[in-house]
Amino acid sequence: MKFGPCRRVMPFLCLGLSAAGAWAGMTGQQLAEGAGQPIVGRAAPRLVVKTIDGATIDLGQLYGKRAVYLKFWATWCVPCREQMPHFERTYEAAGSDLAVIAVNAGFNDSIEDVRTYRQRLGLKMPIVLDDGRIGAALHLRVTPQHIVIGRDGRVLYVGHLADARLDAAIAAARAPAPQGAIVASGASTAASAHYQVGDYLPALVQPTIGGQPFRLRDPGNARATVLVFLSPWCESYLATTRPAVSASCRRMRERVSAVAGEPGTRWLGIASGLWATPEDVHEYQSKYHVQIPLALDESGDLFRAFRVTEVPAALVADSQGRIVRRIELRDLQTDAALRAAIAAP
Repeated sequence: MKFGPCRRVMPFLCLGLSAAGAWAGMTGQQLAEGAGQPIVGRAAPRLVVKTIDGATIDLGQLYGKRAVYLKFWATWCVPCREQMPHFERTYEAAGSDLAVIAVNAGFNDSIEDVRTYRQRLGLKMPIVLDDGRIGAALHLRVTPQHIVIGRDGRVLYVGHLADARLDAAIAAARAPAPQGAIVASGASTAASAHYQVGDYLPALVQPTIGGQPFRLRDPGNARATVLVFLSPWCESYLATTRPAVSASCRRMRERVSAVAGEPGTRWLGIASGLWATPEDVHEYQSKYHVQIPLALDESGDLFRAFRVTEVPAALVADSQGRIVRRIELRDLQTDAALRAAIAAP
């Protein structure tokens, strides 16, 4: 078994998974760099964020005055914890020319989880719990993911490892902008559309990993639609760091496999793009003999649109495409319970 956020990153921490396989030949550093290519050299977004303590940070107001170092992380992420001493040292040595901000990815983490983690590790830097806007603007794909923004307001570096490349990027970002240089003015992020119970599914066609188009609304207006939000590494990687969540993901898969073939309902599994590639989703489908079609939400747009911040979860829409309920799949212990949740008026 090869999936999990530790693969090719810190092999000795892979929790019993194979360290030989790669994310389709890519390391975490390569995934982060690839995700960062479209934004490196461009003006950083002008985001206003709030820390878990209620303080407001206007990133746009920092550009031109201070370099900015953002680290995306999660409490369940082993490499994130291993890199925390480096992050803390960078914060303590920051001085007045560098803002250091910890950005929790907001995936399977609550504010209580983050506060407990902060207290246990003694973290002192400002911490933000992402609502999806920061990850979307800065192309979050892995944890940890480092974003370094120069004093000129441009994204200078995107990476995964706490190594010499990161240190060099931070040092370069802190250098004063040349006299007379124009500070880059990035756009503010616009609010994206969100859908909740009572709304209709958007008229989107989502390609599956098999290449077939899946219309979120049933074209014939004849069947209910169930969107199952998942992660292909949840069962394996979280077995040690979050065993209860791992067990919930396993139960979700088993319950869905038992009832998804029954008539009257169409299903789509939507895999988070965090630490996942199409190959990982294919491998998940093959290993567990998953029969429902699967799609990879590589950009995270669907997770954000439906405000899904943890897995497993599901949304049920009626035959007309109206979202009628949200199901917390971790609470469903039997196949009959899932059938009842789908069928309930």
